[in-house]
Amino acid sequence: MRYHVRGVASEFANVISNNISIFGVGFNTHKYIAPQTPLMLEINVLSRVLHPIGRVAWCQPLPHSDQRSLGVEFLEMDQFERHYLEDYIHMQTNRF
Repeated sequence: MRYHVRGVASEFANVISNNISIFGVGFNTHKYIAPQTPLMLEINVLSRVLHPIGRVAWCQPLPHSDQRSLGVEFLEMDQFERHYLEDYIHMQTNRF
Protein backbone atom coordinates (compact mmCIF):
# COMPACT_ATOMS: atom_id res chain seq x y z
CA MET A 1 0.00 0.00 0.00
CA ARG A 2 0.97 3.67 -0.26
CA TYR A 3 0.06 6.75 1.76
CA HIS A 4 0.75 10.45 2.06
CA VAL A 5 -0.44 13.20 4.37
CA ARG A 6 -3.54 14.84 2.89
CA GLY A 7 -3.07 18.46 1.93
CA VAL A 8 0.74 18.30 2.03
CA ALA A 9 2.76 18.30 -1.17
CA SER A 10 4.67 15.07 -0.68
CA GLU A 11 5.26 11.82 -2.48
CA PHE A 12 3.47 8.66 -1.52
CA ALA A 13 5.40 6.40 0.88
CA ASN A 14 5.32 2.66 0.23
CA VAL A 15 4.55 0.38 3.17
CA ILE A 16 3.19 -3.11 3.78
CA SER A 17 -0.10 -3.40 5.62
CA ASN A 18 -0.09 -5.77 8.59
CA ASN A 19 -3.87 -5.83 9.01
CA ILE A 20 -6.99 -4.50 7.32
CA SER A 21 -10.68 -4.38 8.11
CA ILE A 22 -13.68 -2.52 6.76
CA PHE A 23 -12.95 0.13 9.40
CA GLY A 24 -9.25 0.76 8.82
CA VAL A 25 -5.75 -0.45 8.16
CA GLY A 26 -2.54 -0.94 10.14
CA PHE A 27 1.06 -0.64 8.99
CA ASN A 28 4.58 0.13 10.19
CA THR A 29 6.61 3.16 9.12
CA HIS A 30 9.80 4.97 10.06
CA LYS A 31 7.92 8.28 10.39
CA TYR A 32 6.00 9.63 13.34
CA ILE A 33 2.56 10.74 12.18
CA ALA A 34 0.43 12.42 14.82
CA PRO A 35 -3.00 11.05 15.66
CA GLN A 36 -5.84 12.81 13.82
CA THR A 37 -3.59 13.44 10.77
CA PRO A 38 -5.59 12.85 7.56
CA LEU A 39 -4.01 10.48 5.03
CA MET A 40 -4.62 9.70 1.37
CA LEU A 41 -4.29 5.94 0.88
CA GLU A 42 -3.75 3.59 -2.04
CA ILE A 43 -4.33 0.00 -0.98
CA ASN A 44 -3.70 -2.92 -3.35
CA VAL A 45 -6.34 -5.61 -2.81
CA LEU A 46 -5.98 -8.45 -5.30
CA SER A 47 -6.47 -6.86 -8.73
CA ARG A 48 -7.71 -3.44 -7.56
CA VAL A 49 -6.31 -0.35 -5.92
CA LEU A 50 -8.62 1.21 -3.32
CA HIS A 51 -8.38 4.95 -2.58
CA PRO A 52 -9.85 5.64 0.87
CA ILE A 53 -9.17 8.72 2.93
CA GLY A 54 -8.17 7.92 6.47
CA ARG A 55 -7.14 9.46 9.76
CA VAL A 56 -4.35 8.28 12.04
CA ALA A 57 -6.04 6.79 15.09
CA TRP A 58 -2.81 5.93 16.92
CA CYS A 59 0.95 5.89 16.40
CA GLN A 60 3.15 3.85 18.74
CA PRO A 61 6.88 3.11 18.70
CA LEU A 62 7.79 -0.53 18.14
CA PRO A 63 10.05 -1.97 20.85
CA HIS A 64 13.70 -2.48 19.84
CA SER A 65 13.09 -0.81 16.46
CA ASP A 66 13.29 2.54 14.72
CA GLN A 67 9.77 1.99 13.34
CA ARG A 68 6.33 2.97 14.52
CA SER A 69 3.08 1.09 14.27
CA LEU A 70 0.14 3.10 12.92
CA GLY A 71 -3.58 2.45 12.99
CA VAL A 72 -5.56 4.37 10.39
CA GLU A 73 -9.34 4.71 10.53
CA PHE A 74 -11.15 5.00 7.20
CA LEU A 75 -13.14 8.23 6.95
CA GLU A 76 -14.20 8.20 3.31
CA MET A 77 -14.38 5.36 0.81
CA ASP A 78 -16.24 4.87 -2.43
CA GLN A 79 -19.23 2.58 -1.85
CA PHE A 80 -18.10 0.17 -4.60
CA GLU A 81 -14.61 0.00 -3.06
CA ARG A 82 -16.10 -0.63 0.41
CA HIS A 83 -18.16 -3.56 -0.93
CA TYR A 84 -15.09 -4.93 -2.72
CA LEU A 85 -13.09 -4.75 0.54
CA GLU A 86 -15.94 -6.39 2.49
CA ASP A 87 -16.03 -9.25 -0.04
CA TYR A 88 -12.24 -9.65 0.16
CA ILE A 89 -12.26 -9.77 3.98
CA HIS A 90 -15.17 -12.23 3.98
CA MET A 91 -13.30 -14.43 1.50
CA GLN A 92 -10.13 -14.34 3.68
CA THR A 93 -11.95 -15.17 6.92
CA ASN A 94 -13.76 -18.12 5.34
CA ARG A 95 -10.71 -19.69 3.69
CA PHE A 96 -9.99 -22.23 6.39
